[in-house]
Amino acid sequence: MKIIAAFLLFALLPAAAAAQTAYPSKPVHLVVPSASGGGTDILARALAQKFSESLGQQFVVENRAGAGQIIGIELVARSPADGYTLLMAASAITLNPIIYKTVPYDPVRDFAPITQVARLPNVLVVNASAPMTSLADLIAYAKAHPGRLDFASAGTGTSPHMSVELLKSMAGIDLVHIPYKGTTPGVIDLLAGHVSLMMPNILTALPHIKAGKLRALGVSSATRSEALPDVPTIAEAGLPGYESVQWYGLLAPAGTPGEIVSRVQAETVRALRLPDVSERLAADGAEPVGSAPGEFAAFMKSELAKWGKVAQAAGIKPE
Repeated sequence: MKIIAAFLLFALLPAAAAAQTAYPSKPVHLVVPSASGGGTDILARALAQKFSESLGQQFVVENRAGAGQIIGIELVARSPADGYTLLMAASAITLNPIIYKTVPYDPVRDFAPITQVARLPNVLVVNASAPMTSLADLIAYAKAHPGRLDFASAGTGTSPHMSVELLKSMAGIDLVHIPYKGTTPGVIDLLAGHVSLMMPNILTALPHIKAGKLRALGVSSATRSEALPDVPTIAEAGLPGYESVQWYGLLAPAGTPGEIVSRVQAETVRALRLPDVSERLAADGAEPVGSAPGEFAAFMKSELAKWGKVAQAAGIKPE
């Protein structure tokens, strides 16, 4: 019986290996939990094209926007763990549990992280006519005039909001939050001089900085941005240890086989190294990452802890 069992085991090995290497054997759905045309969508479509070319099956991008990206995120969390429904997530996946009382997914329990694809720094900007020419100027003014300066954001709990809350906490200053329904309305009011400052992503702010309408005081990443090489990081400019970036990552439903996760991660790294993809990211001010699944999992946990503390310090209560 042992001989027969061993024979059967060895007979099944080639079939098991073939099943592992067969992925993908049908089209893969890549869900984007936001509207078409945004940073998440652009990145997803660039990768989907490369995956389709290299893996021999169509990777179809599906935009499932709504409810602070929760609709699309939950869709993937509840999908079969077979590698045929993937999620291109943004920072919101770890911010939502901080700002909403009820979120129908757990960013750690319900997903198998594949890789952090890219990160996009925010940039602290003021109107070009403002008297502040540096972060030190802004902090000094805010300390001398508590509550006098206000800042725009894309909404409560968004990356532009939380980035300024982190700055407030580390600098010990009082700034008044003015939430908008999206980044663009906030930038428009900043350009018009109706608000004092903002920290939008670098892609949004870059044209206005180059046009001389906004003044950049610091980028939010740990290292300087290639898109704004002459602008110091906020850490360099006076707040050592400061870092806040918007990020994008690929995830699968929890329980997705490790070999599928590894294959998609490897294909992502390969795609990010292609000149047309890397050049497109650089033009948008984004930086490729391509981390290992374990590294991405640890990063997401650290984001939850970090922003939970910032929200608590800012008195932000889940709605």
